[in-house]
Amino acid sequence: MSEQKVILSDRSGLILEGGGMRGVFTCGVLDNFMDRGIRFPYTIGVSAGACNGLSYMSGQRGRARYSNIELLQEYRYIGVKQLLSKGNIMDFDLLFHTFPEEILPYDYDAFARCSERYEMVTTDCATGEACYYDEKSDAARIIDIVKASSSLPFVCPIAYVDGRPMLDGGIADSIPIVRARSQGYDHNVIVLTRNKGYRKPDKKPYIPPFIYRKYPQLREAIAHRNMLYNEQIALIEQLEEAGSITVIRPQRPITVGRMECDINKLIALYDEGYQCAADIHFEKSL
Repeated sequence: MSEQKVILSDRSGLILEGGGMRGVFTCGVLDNFMDRGIRFPYTIGVSAGACNGLSYMSGQRGRARYSNIELLQEYRYIGVKQLLSKGNIMDFDLLFHTFPEEILPYDYDAFARCSERYEMVTTDCATGEACYYDEKSDAARIIDIVKASSSLPFVCPIAYVDGRPMLDGGIADSIPIVRARSQGYDHNVIVLTRNKGYRKPDKKPYIPPFIYRKYPQLREAIAHRNMLYNEQIALIEQLEEAGSITVIRPQRPITVGRMECDINKLIALYDEGYQCAADIHFEKSL
């Protein structure tokens, strides 16, 4: 990846895709940004991107990497064993309570003090539409939002924000470029967790009739998720070709799965993310 130059202005945004354990790529990118003091007026994160973005916003360098690599190595908090024992493919008690409260406490005060905007994306089960939250002051609500943004359909329980049923933000808005532009940020840096050229399968996924039967709009959103994702990628590639945005993505074909537990693969992907970010030269506009 040859060095690119990016001009940071008050219209610059940072968009963080999800992707489960592929998010370690994003951890590397964000650690590099923190090492260089790179900040954006606006950041928006989805699912794993929302989790990793929180540590970036509080300035806790290495915290997101720790949760995705060292914590995983010690506790093996993801997989079928968790699904069978707890009804959730991830140990949310560990990830959203023990980890931020005891193991490596989240700096809520630093997050509240930062002047930049930060949004996290969820999907409203009742409407099937994306919700965008920018909570900074209420610690419990922050956890509710990031937990909802990370609650994968089928393998995680429905989460609740303000009493409303929510699931993974990637269902309704996997890569919120349109949201960022609607907020006035059209000089965007987008961190993707798939290599260039990736597309999801065109066919709609089969959803058994008893799954989410109370939420027909959610079922519809899940059915059209692949199509929406591919449309977003097409728009991103168009804007990238026009020089309107900067995209940071893995350069090698991805071998890390959404539920990856191979620590060596995760470390390699983190290192790639760090290097890809290092290849971006940032300057501030006058």
